[in-house]
Amino acid sequence: MVTAVAALAVPGIGSRVSWLWREERPLVSLPTPEAVLARSASRGDQQAFARLVESHKRVVYGLCLRLLADGEEARDAAQETFVRVFTALHTFDPAQPFAPWVLRIARNHCLDQLRRRTPERQHLPLDGPDADGEPRREYADPEAPRADEVLARAEARGALEAAVEALPRNYREVVHLFHVEHLSYKEIAAAMDVPIGTVMTWLHRARAKLRQALAGKEVAP
Repeated sequence: MVTAVAALAVPGIGSRVSWLWREERPLVSLPTPEAVLARSASRGDQQAFARLVESHKRVVYGLCLRLLADGEEARDAAQETFVRVFTALHTFDPAQPFAPWVLRIARNHCLDQLRRRTPERQHLPLDGPDADGEPRREYADPEAPRADEVLARAEARGALEAAVEALPRNYREVVHLFHVEHLSYKEIAAAMDVPIGTVMTWLHRARAKLRQALAGKEVAP
């Protein structure tokens, strides 16, 4: 077997293996497209910021809705999140992913909202009278799916949603970010500002609680 040292002495071989001894050069990581947009937006480029908003508005609203459980409050919170994002763009580290940074801002804002939340607004029951006091009328739709099929699907979705809502807040968050928004453990950890191991533990416990709840067992607090 020809050793590397001997190979260097053989004409024509040394040139092919000499790269093994070349001094390694540090790799320079290029900024991500979102980092470029964030830098442009921080300098006043409104179109760049609009592209960032368009890319992340769905996931931000989804997280706000999961935390606040109210569509109107979630929309307001999402809008306020992007206002805060814009004012804080100069603090964004382009070496870090953009989405978890935005989600961390959204999460902190929603937690502040929950601390200041006023008593829950009263809602008019769906089967209550209309504005002039007359009973609401329902009309049959001949093309509508069978009532028992709709009820079965609704019950399944309702049971899952109820089980998720019964989870502790941090468990609800990791379930939403992992299973709905498809974020990685690392991205969730960055968004929630916790170690990756904590995210994995919370997700494991959340799944166990969901299995218990959907099996009809009591969910531990």
